[in-house]
Formats: sequence, structure tokens, C-alpha cells
Amino acid sequence: MIEDTDPELACPIAPVIDVVFSRWTTPILWCLHEYGRQRFGELERRITTITPKVLTQRLRQLERDGLVVRTYHAEVPPRVEYEISDLGRSLSPLFASLAEWSVNLVEVERARAEYDARTRPGDRRAPR
Repeated sequence: MIEDTDPELACPIAPVIDVVFSRWTTPILWCLHEYGRQRFGELERRITTITPKVLTQRLRQLERDGLVVRTYHAEVPPRVEYEISDLGRSLSPLFASLAEWSVNLVEVERARAEYDARTRPGDRRAPR
């Protein structure tokens, strides 16, 4: 007998994907891993396509998830720095594996081109 289980709940990596691959998580973690401890403005300059509001939201979520450490320095003017935590650093092998897999992106692009060539613009039906 097959149980009616929500596939998202049945898949053991779904929660991991939700934490690690939320929008902007990987560029932020990569910058912190690559360049070390940084202030907000430094991250903002390195990730040019993120808005300050979204960067703030993502940094808070990453801090909440334990992937980023926020350090407040009570000085004038106040200074806040962000760095990748040991937990965040533990993702390095996963990211390295994904970087190795990226050679397959050529195949993905070829498959997309073949698919697109078989479908008409605006046609949402599956190709024949």
C-alpha cells in the first residue's frame, strides 16, 4: 500500500534545499567565505544586484539559521560585521560538488535549446 505523503515532506533533502538555496543565500555565503568578515556596505558592493532591504532580510535569516555570525561593535559610529559561521563553512564540500557539476551546464543549455526549438513561442503544451 502506498501512503499519500506530501512529496516535500517525504524528501529528506527538501528542508536542506530550503535553507541553503533560498534566493541570495549562496552569493552571500560565497562572499563571506571568499573574502572573510565584512561590513554591510562591503557585501552590498560585492553583490551588486541585491537591494539593501533584501540583503538585510537575508543576513538576518542566515544569522537565525546559524550560517552567519553578526558582530556588533559598540563604538562611534557603531560598526557591524558579518562572517560565515563554522556551520556555514561546513557547506563547502556541498558547494564544491555543485561547482564540479557545473560543467554539465553546457548540456542543460543544449537541452533547453532543443526543447525550445520543438515548441512554439507562447505554446504552453508539452512538445511532441
